[in-house]
Amino acid sequence: MPSSAERTWAAILRLNALVLPRLDRAVLHATGLPLTWYDVLLELHDAGGRLTMSELGARVVLSRTRVSRLVDELVGAGLVAKAANPDDGRSSFAAITPEGSKRFREAARVYLPAIEAELARIDDAELSIVADGLERILARARED
Repeated sequence: MPSSAERTWAAILRLNALVLPRLDRAVLHATGLPLTWYDVLLELHDAGGRLTMSELGARVVLSRTRVSRLVDELVGAGLVAKAANPDDGRSSFAAITPEGSKRFREAARVYLPAIEAELARIDDAELSIVADGLERILARARED
């Protein structure tokens, strides 16, 4: 019999594998923006518009090696700009452009209701318990 920790982890992975493609399709279909792009734009937006590449790599839900390629794609699409870091010649900044902010807001209008729809089968009290528990696990993991 699996432990509670094993069951929880398996459920997180299975839920992610099931729901993430649905959310990606919804956002991509409505806005033309892949969810991976949305993730980068979300982190830049939440950080006030600009992060170093290493900061961005630490924040996104993607592998850090993939972040550099995604930023290059976003630069090519005019949604992000890259600039050298004047304080550290080895690093650069990624900054959301006005067009990137506009596209991010458009995608959020699809993504957030899609999340709500996917989780609507569970009542708010249960969702709150799950969210609280996962947030505690995340906080403890960040302490390590």
